[in-house]
Amino acid sequence: MAEFRKMRRIRQLLPEDMTLELLKRGSSGVLALAGDEGYPYAVPVSYCYEDGKLWFHGATEGHKTDAIRRCDKASICVVTKDDVIEDKFTTHFRSVIAFGRIRIVEDDDEKRELTAKLARKYSPAQGEAAIQKEIDREWSALGVYEMTIEHVTGKEAIELVREREAR
Repeated sequence: MAEFRKMRRIRQLLPEDMTLELLKRGSSGVLALAGDEGYPYAVPVSYCYEDGKLWFHGATEGHKTDAIRRCDKASICVVTKDDVIEDKFTTHFRSVIAFGRIRIVEDDDEKRELTAKLARKYSPAQGEAAIQKEIDREWSALGVYEMTIEHVTGKEAIELVREREAR
């Protein structure tokens, strides 16, 4: 396993349980991959998190898929709070950064199961029949990806650290 850097502003490091809860509750993140010609490629994705893994979907062809095929290493940044405090020239933020490796999900049953998890997260009021109908409609171009997290950190603004410590 890779050796990951320790966070420099250690006091702002969130506890692991809080970090994972933020990751679970988050609705989108920016996935960073090794793109074409050595340029970083960062793309917003909706995702689902459970037990050390993230799942997201996309087309079976395109920049994201090509980048994943070329190099399975990735990171994702999820911002769960970003309040601008104008008079203090700062923001009160909470964020999570995860590093890991991505695989393209090839098995049809697994693709269906993971896509249904995503649908349940983002459209919880829809029934299973509606979810399966939508999966069927998108199936021919549907790519599903699984990122196994190797390292994750959460961070928050120092002002939020102070608020938590004062409680």
